[in-house]
Amino acid sequence: MSHHLAASCDDYRRLAERRLPRFLFGYIDGGAGDEHTLAANSRDFQHVHLRQRVLCDVDNPDTRCELFGQPASMPLALAPLGMAGLYARRGEAQAARAAAAVGVPFSLSTVGICSLAEVQAASANKCWFQLYMLRDREAVQGLLQQALANGCDTLLFTVDLPVAGIRRRDIRNGMLDPGWRGKLAKASQLAQRPGWLLDVGILGKPHHFGSLTDQVTDPNDLRAFKAWLDAQFDPCVTWDDIRWLRQQWPGKLVFKGILEPDDALQALDCGADGIVLSNHGGRQLDSVSSTVCQLPAVAEALDGRLPILLDGGIRSGADIFKALALGAQGVMVGRPWAWALAAGGEAAVAQLLAGLQCELAVAMALCGVKSLVAIDGSLVGA
Repeated sequence: MSHHLAASCDDYRRLAERRLPRFLFGYIDGGAGDEHTLAANSRDFQHVHLRQRVLCDVDNPDTRCELFGQPASMPLALAPLGMAGLYARRGEAQAARAAAAVGVPFSLSTVGICSLAEVQAASANKCWFQLYMLRDREAVQGLLQQALANGCDTLLFTVDLPVAGIRRRDIRNGMLDPGWRGKLAKASQLAQRPGWLLDVGILGKPHHFGSLTDQVTDPNDLRAFKAWLDAQFDPCVTWDDIRWLRQQWPGKLVFKGILEPDDALQALDCGADGIVLSNHGGRQLDSVSSTVCQLPAVAEALDGRLPILLDGGIRSGADIFKALALGAQGVMVGRPWAWALAAGGEAAVAQLLAGLQCELAVAMALCGVKSLVAIDGSLVGA
């Protein structure tokens, strides 16, 4: 099937699985542990029912909004994804162009393959930048300055990765094995995807973390990057370090990885401009609640004092509608845009986003509203 015929996120996922080496598809697709939380993120949206309303004036539903001061065609942003430049040739730049064409924000990961400068050059819009707290605070300051120098004014700061979760698919596929068994497993998987090997593996170079090239001796050695990064994750980070970060960053600061109401209130106290309600796509701690289940309690605790973006499990425009009705101001999507990128590059990502916007508009019309501000809890039920 061509991506032109894809009609759902699952369609893009199937195409991505056919086109990517197994270890890379598993990295995108997998979660932590037994993947219970990964499954719950999307499954629990099915338990939220929409209330259909009839005989309302719903001509021309308007999905436009602002997300952290940036105009958007709908309340959605592309979530930061590590190594997205391996899903298609110069993948982050392609996805950023698609996001700009549709009119939604794009977020670049610290461990993106393309640099922030390359992504900004490819896109007509300012992108958001995602950052981890590293042990080397000078490296953190350097990345902040790099973001500012490239016109970025919105920082997504990931707070749920003091240590990496246990991702079993990566182990099974040999992705984490530096020895001969892992190399043999990856070589076998690459041989089964000659199209990817030529288009991305060879023609898509350089394959390094573009925003971190000054941190290791050989920028082309991904293993050296990984060793440096693994040593940089800081399990000692506390809210005091977050307050330090707030002093360093003059732009909008959004904490990504908040899941509990008490932590949302701490983020408010630390000067956050918003939060992303997220369990890292089920990739960190298995058996935590899905984000949609946590949303009502977090929204009630914040009581409108901070914007909330919901991340995890969004697979349709109806899911976006449900998130807004339960208290979010917008959503982030991760895996869907990665699948679309692998399936057909920039064109497929733009097609995915246009489809989600259309689905949101249809959901609004059939629920009897034509503006986002009219979406509230009265339109959903458990």
